[in-house]
Amino acid sequence: MGITPKFIVGAVTIGVGASVLMDAWNLFLKRAYKIPSLNYCLLGRWLLHMPGGTFVHPSIAAASARRFECPVGWFAHYTIGVVLALGFLGLVSGDWLARPTALPALLYGIGTVVFPLFVLQPCLGLGMASAKTPKPAQARLKSLGTHTVFGIGLYLCALVLSLLRTA
Repeated sequence: MGITPKFIVGAVTIGVGASVLMDAWNLFLKRAYKIPSLNYCLLGRWLLHMPGGTFVHPSIAAASARRFECPVGWFAHYTIGVVLALGFLGLVSGDWLARPTALPALLYGIGTVVFPLFVLQPCLGLGMASAKTPKPAQARLKSLGTHTVFGIGLYLCALVLSLLRTA
């Protein structure tokens, strides 16, 4: 499948949908088990420090706040979801979006956990794979669970999209 408007719409739809499902999962974990999630304002803060040349922080929470960090962080979160969906659709066969299957999306979602564990968390001052957090094992498990939910979201959203297209 080439990069067509249908491909782009599909990627945006499943990327946003999977991100929403991931956010719902994190909200559930926060309310039911008091397990905190990444504050996307801090993601925005990290991104807004980059133009000044700061990519790695000892503690992003201690870094100076930036104007519009919350909207930038939330926008980045959903943009990352769409970019990951584009990457996924680029890897699977062109027919996947029309006839989605769960396993590739699930495995891809699980695979995306490398980004928070080995890029984002170290840059935010949380250490490699959450090593500097108060509960590293819990943080790692939460990241793995969250990205598994992202993969499930890719599949479920593609399934709904394919059903809507055939209806």
